[in-house]
Amino acid sequence: MSNRFYVYVLISEKDPMKYYIGMTTDIEGRVRQHNEFKCAYSKRFAPWRLETYIVFHREDLALAFERYLKHGSGHAFLKRHLI
Repeated sequence: MSNRFYVYVLISEKDPMKYYIGMTTDIEGRVRQHNEFKCAYSKRFAPWRLETYIVFHREDLALAFERYLKHGSGHAFLKRHLI
């Protein structure tokens, strides 16, 4: 079975205007880490809910999409289509 790379978006339940974008190979475990205060940035806005994720079979494409969502026109795309 091939590897799967997830680019995900979390929404803070404490402050719904806050969101977090990340990439992982273990989506359930990573969301759990965010909600167990094991991630420096995201612990301030926990608890989190998983809003959306996209699966890639190539790590380079997942990393490129994550970077896109975090910068420039990717922010507008995210807000218009994913959250």
